[in-house]
Amino acid sequence: MCIRDSLITLLISAALCYLITPFVRKQALRFGAIASVRDRDIHSIPTARWGGVAMWIAMSLTFLIVNHLPLVGKSFGQEAWGIFLASTAIVLLGMADDRFQLDALTKLAGQVFVAGILLVYGIQILWLPINGVISLPPSIGQLLTVLIVLVVINAVNFIDGMDGLAAGIVAISGIAFFAFAYLLAVDYGFSRAGVPSLTTAVLVGICLGFLPHNLHPAKIFMGDSGSMFLGLLLSAAAITLTGQVDPNAISAESLGPTLLPLLLPFAVLAIPFLDLLLAVGRRVKAGRSPFAPDNEHLHHRLLSAGNSTNKTAVILYLWTATIAFPVTVLAFAPWWVALVTVFVFVGASVFVMKTGKKTPVTIK
Repeated sequence: MCIRDSLITLLISAALCYLITPFVRKQALRFGAIASVRDRDIHSIPTARWGGVAMWIAMSLTFLIVNHLPLVGKSFGQEAWGIFLASTAIVLLGMADDRFQLDALTKLAGQVFVAGILLVYGIQILWLPINGVISLPPSIGQLLTVLIVLVVINAVNFIDGMDGLAAGIVAISGIAFFAFAYLLAVDYGFSRAGVPSLTTAVLVGICLGFLPHNLHPAKIFMGDSGSMFLGLLLSAAAITLTGQVDPNAISAESLGPTLLPLLLPFAVLAIPFLDLLLAVGRRVKAGRSPFAPDNEHLHHRLLSAGNSTNKTAVILYLWTATIAFPVTVLAFAPWWVALVTVFVFVGASVFVMKTGKKTPVTIK
């Protein structure tokens, strides 16, 4: 995929998601897929879910449209079909959860099934950089693939706790990953980077198209249908890029860049991972279940410090970018360029946090 086709793909998916979301919102209200207000929630009125349905429709229509572009059409093969079918399954699972509140075991089983669809279509980890590069036995590669899919899906689901937060963070993650996949294809000639480039272009587009409807005060939530869908796309893009590279074609020079796709989803989701670890720690320390909900997440703390909902989202966007973009830069530029990138985003974060009027918010 060239930059022109990628931008076309991104813009089409963004426009479609923006236009389709109001229709999906009406259907969510009609069928009762509504988020009621709980003590720990930030929203104050019941709000429609099923934002993930709008994202999936936008992705599907985008695939149909851009398939006719010469370079994009080359990316449509077995892997692209696997990602599409797995996405369909995860959205259906999320729709059911948004409407009927499925139990955790049922959702986990559904997520494993979705990861299995990726495996059937050849999307899995085939090698790891251990004592050089070793090919993994199929069973180990499949297990590792399932674990990565589960972790990324649930990490994205975990950060979907405030208006605009998950969509913005995933959009930033997608931009960083797209830049990485494109540069990897250009610099090292990995032709298979077309599928992850296509996937992340659509991922960024649907997030940007959904955000205007999801920023505070949100008209619709993405729900589990959206957060699990976005997590699946991000993990599938990473596995497709790294897992399908021929390990025999990897030189010592290109080992680092080809490994980073596996690390990048975890790097860009470092903030939610940190939030998760802190949450589990404080709950266990207090003698509660590590899965018990509370109102002490990072976004709750920023809100309690007097930041508005949208300002809190921007701060967390910048924190995500502080990790995501330097990691991408580090793969293709000297370390000092990555360090400068860190300082730029840290400075922007400090500036945003220090400016503007603060109005302390009491979280129940």
